[in-house]
Amino acid sequence: MDWGLKNRLSRIIKKDGRTVMLAVDHGYFLGPTTGLEDAGKTVKPLLSYADALMPTRGILRTSIDASSETPIVLRVSGGNSILDEDLSNEGLTVAMEDAVRLNAAAVAISIYVGSPNQKKTLLNLAKLVDEGHRFGMPVLAVTAVGKDMVRDARYLALCCRIAAEIGAHFVKTYYCEGFEKLVKTCPVPLVMAGGKKLPEKEALELTYNAIKRGASGVDMGRNIFQAEAPVAMIQAVRAVVHENYTPQKAYDLYRDLKSRMRSGKKKGMKNVTAKSEGAK
Repeated sequence: MDWGLKNRLSRIIKKDGRTVMLAVDHGYFLGPTTGLEDAGKTVKPLLSYADALMPTRGILRTSIDASSETPIVLRVSGGNSILDEDLSNEGLTVAMEDAVRLNAAAVAISIYVGSPNQKKTLLNLAKLVDEGHRFGMPVLAVTAVGKDMVRDARYLALCCRIAAEIGAHFVKTYYCEGFEKLVKTCPVPLVMAGGKKLPEKEALELTYNAIKRGASGVDMGRNIFQAEAPVAMIQAVRAVVHENYTPQKAYDLYRDLKSRMRSGKKKGMKNVTAKSEGAK
């Protein structure tokens, strides 16, 4: 990799080889997702705890403080919606020049292996990788799945390897039984997708299992911003990813922070956050 591309990627995946990304790009095909109706309000208290933020350019321009130092992984694919029968019908929606203009640290695109639009999405990835190398911009390939696609190790290993073979610099995929196979057969870093909303303890267990089996981090959305206490949750996730907390220890941290925040609000305080555990 060129120095600029390496430098951008190092802002996302930290020196310990891990990252906590906050995904807030759901609206590009889901519309006003619960918890993101006012994306700026949701993101503001979480931003300093995220190693990277994954928004669309519209939300970035309208809702994210430009003074933020949190790296941006910019969603650049779209064109579909929940009204489409085939979610794989995506194209590129952002020019690389605009990603550079927005000072993105990386760009993200979904690929749909095994879908009717498989070839289209994979060629879009190839085009984006070519442009990324021209501009020193890392590319994140998101192994999206359609309604009828399985999420087992055999299928996801296929998706991740194809993404890496085409040139993706890192890959976002789902956790599954045999996750270590995905890690072993993919030559670039794997970031686990948070997926559907889970109870907080289960989400922390999911994070722990992925990290233990070789993930370079997580890209969580709903399991953070839809949590009962989002600021506490992102700190608990950070503790698992960067400090090797066990799920129970992280859950205890989450409950402690949630209790302190509630106590602080009752006393008229705006925020009470951890001074050390998991905080940046």
